[in-house]
Amino acid sequence: MILTYDGTFAGLFSAIFEAYRLGLEVEDIVAEDVFQQQLFSQSLSIVTNDEQARRVGKSLDQKGGSGTTRWLRRAFLTEQAGTERLIYHFIRRQLVSEHPVRQDASDERIRRLQRLDQQMGREVHRMHAFVRFQELPDGLYVALIQPDFNCLPLLGDHFAARYPAMPWLIYDTRRHYGLHWDVSTRKAAFITLESGNDGHLRQLSQDLLAAKETAYQDLWKQYFHAVDIPERRNIPLHLQHVPKRYWKYLTEK
Repeated sequence: MILTYDGTFAGLFSAIFEAYRLGLEVEDIVAEDVFQQQLFSQSLSIVTNDEQARRVGKSLDQKGGSGTTRWLRRAFLTEQAGTERLIYHFIRRQLVSEHPVRQDASDERIRRLQRLDQQMGREVHRMHAFVRFQELPDGLYVALIQPDFNCLPLLGDHFAARYPAMPWLIYDTRRHYGLHWDVSTRKAAFITLESGNDGHLRQLSQDLLAAKETAYQDLWKQYFHAVDIPERRNIPLHLQHVPKRYWKYLTEK
């Protein structure tokens, strides 16, 4: 049996809940948009149920300790193929164990989850360092990102604490959605844009920026040029700390 779900974390937990409720022998759990019917396999589409997802998460945190569900969500957001199978394996082990199994390095599939969590941690850390906001004429500060992993849901707390009095939007140009901070309500919310506006935003030009923003950007570039010492350049080390895939939206680049 192959279970299909809507691609959300709550949808995955709903599928796992149904697997237990129905007593299914599950071969795989696959997002509906990537599922392909396999010969000799049955498939069952699972509708997301938030209450069922919460029950799975609550059981996990009780069995595996506080933060277990959050740990699995970080791995899930890497969007790597086969992550659902790893999470399902972990949950099956954890729910029958009286002790946390998250640190069980003898289990190869749990080690893979640990690596995914570490990789996501590095991506989030780099986003904290490499996000560059640009002010638009209406006062909104926009930052474009294109991370390898779907880390945007993990950035809100950091930037809300760092810029609480500044209206900002961090927009993922690869996944076509953004996180918007509303100063009046002091809340962050996910948004999507119409296709035309999406393209407009992804191609921010100097004409779209506030006048003082272009001046600040020129000053920032001049500063980097002034402190540069060509004789001491170490490109391999520089690329290690600032990988080239992040350069696209770095003002100083």
